[in-house]
Amino acid sequence: MSLESLIPALVVLPILGFAVTALIGRRLDKQAHWIPVLTIFAVWVIAMALVVDVLSGTAPLLPGSEESHGYAVTWFTWIPAGAFHVDVGFVVDSLTACLLIVVTTIGLLVHVYSIGYMSHDAGYWRFFAYLNLFMFSMLLLVLASNFLVVFVAWELVGLCSYLLIGFWYRKRSAALAAKKAFIVNRVGDIGFALGIMLIFVSLGTLDIREVIERIGELDGTTIMVISLLIFAGAMGKSAQFPLHVWLPDAMEGPTPVSALIHAATMVNAGIYLIARSNPIFAHAPSALVVVAAVGIFTAILAASIAMTQTDIKRVLAYSTLSQLGYMFAAFGVGAWTAAIFHLMTHGFFKGLLFLGSGSVIHAVHEEQDMRNMGGLSSKIKITYWTMLIGSLAISGIPPLAAFFSKDEILGEAYKFGFLWVWAVGFVVAGMTAFYMFRLMGLTFWGTFRGPKAIWDKIHESSPVMTIPLIVLAIPTLFLGAYLGLPLGASRIAEWLEPVFAEGLHVLHTEAEPSYELFGLDGVLILASVTIAAVGMVIGWRLFGVGIGPIRMPSRPERVRELSARVPFLYRASLNKWWFDDLNHVLFIVIGGRIAAAFWWFDREVVDGTVNAVGASTVDAGRGLRQVQTGRVQNYALGIAIGLIVMAGSYLLLAR
Repeated sequence: MSLESLIPALVVLPILGFAVTALIGRRLDKQAHWIPVLTIFAVWVIAMALVVDVLSGTAPLLPGSEESHGYAVTWFTWIPAGAFHVDVGFVVDSLTACLLIVVTTIGLLVHVYSIGYMSHDAGYWRFFAYLNLFMFSMLLLVLASNFLVVFVAWELVGLCSYLLIGFWYRKRSAALAAKKAFIVNRVGDIGFALGIMLIFVSLGTLDIREVIERIGELDGTTIMVISLLIFAGAMGKSAQFPLHVWLPDAMEGPTPVSALIHAATMVNAGIYLIARSNPIFAHAPSALVVVAAVGIFTAILAASIAMTQTDIKRVLAYSTLSQLGYMFAAFGVGAWTAAIFHLMTHGFFKGLLFLGSGSVIHAVHEEQDMRNMGGLSSKIKITYWTMLIGSLAISGIPPLAAFFSKDEILGEAYKFGFLWVWAVGFVVAGMTAFYMFRLMGLTFWGTFRGPKAIWDKIHESSPVMTIPLIVLAIPTLFLGAYLGLPLGASRIAEWLEPVFAEGLHVLHTEAEPSYELFGLDGVLILASVTIAAVGMVIGWRLFGVGIGPIRMPSRPERVRELSARVPFLYRASLNKWWFDDLNHVLFIVIGGRIAAAFWWFDREVVDGTVNAVGASTVDAGRGLRQVQTGRVQNYALGIAIGLIVMAGSYLLLAR
């Protein structure tokens, strides 16, 4: 059996796993995880075989391509309606392979982790059914060769997000968070849908390869509008300003959901969509500037909020927003390979951090407020060391993963002349290191600040939860070096060059800027590492003791003093810059009043007019009904009167 024939199994197996678990999972009770986990393991095996085949260059060339290796499979025809013809097909090229590494690996580890984390939940079987449905949706999105099929998968991913965020639907905050995520995502999805419609109206096809080949036929304005509409969809799914407000609230879902959907996979859908559509954006450079501006603004906005949050999962949620902003900024400046590089490294270290936070929450009996933690490094050592690795990685400390990918983004932004993107990204790098070591200090260092009864019961999570942490720590340590050395992200650049070559040619941008360790590149690297180290030291000094034998007491009075010096900034960060309040005023208060006014107009004027016409007709009919008595004598009298009137009229006219 060829690898090509196994590609449809990547989507068939998860949907079958969902269907079977949904039907018989309740009967299986605590054994309900076996079918979903084995299904995703099989998917992972097939995906890794395809990844190796494609990235090693042993796969055949894609049809119509002279450089890109991979597979293009047409599964079946979905819509044969004259000129509107849609096939359900799959494309596996190097970009798809990079996404498959992240989606299937983290998906499998989250399934395994959930066996322990959700073991006492009454909806155990339902949770695993939803996880399989999500994997089906995400894999369909990544593999689809047609924009309409991508959109269907896009909406299915949104549905799964709604189901998983609101998994504990009896909890009001979870139900509201699920509704918020669903509604906010629909705003961006409307833009994406309009973009797809404009593509079909303009080019008469929705096949992604055909669209990319023919996009140059359109005028600049049309391409600009298509690009911005596609970006609107990406903003919603990847939670970019101003559609970022749903992601922090999504932390109301179980922690494995946070790791799978809202850190490592689903939120990457927007990044993938723009990467797949790169030639479209290349023909609209002004749209790329918008992408860069929104991305880098989201990066610093989210980082500023993360610095004061006290919920461990919300800190990581805002960190996700910030890192996604980095990726969008990278696309905006033309550093597309660097963006996918960071997507991959971020998926692993953020998945590690979220699963680690779940282990912490599990250990302290579902407490999420870091102010009630502390000193946990001696109790949950595996969780501590793996989260420390993840924190060092996201801070950009060499030689861990994010050092290479983040430095690649900042370096190319500087070289391509986007100094404002580099400057903001440079500041964000320091802020990231600070809030991550604030998280580590409040959670693991110092002394425990919660009830003594809980401290006595704290213990490390079961192996089914800690083994995924250890496995995720491995790529967090080594993936950046594997893909990025020698400097310039050479290996991943080689993989993705065929995918991005056409777009970069249109932009007149080098695919692989040269690197000189002892020139400008060395200065930029040294600067980024220095700012990260400064952020780490400040976080370490203010919020906890040191690493290893070094001991340093926390300084809460110093923190309060610093907060008092910038009270507005502190309150703004703590209150998330009041975006939720602003949305409440705009869309609930003002929007509600406008809607009420339109409702009054509709009820009193529109409906009133219609009802008045109906009432007058009824009244007229009621009056005329008196004439129709049903009595023959009355009809005869009427006929007689009519004849007399006619005769009288004739006699008068005859004179």
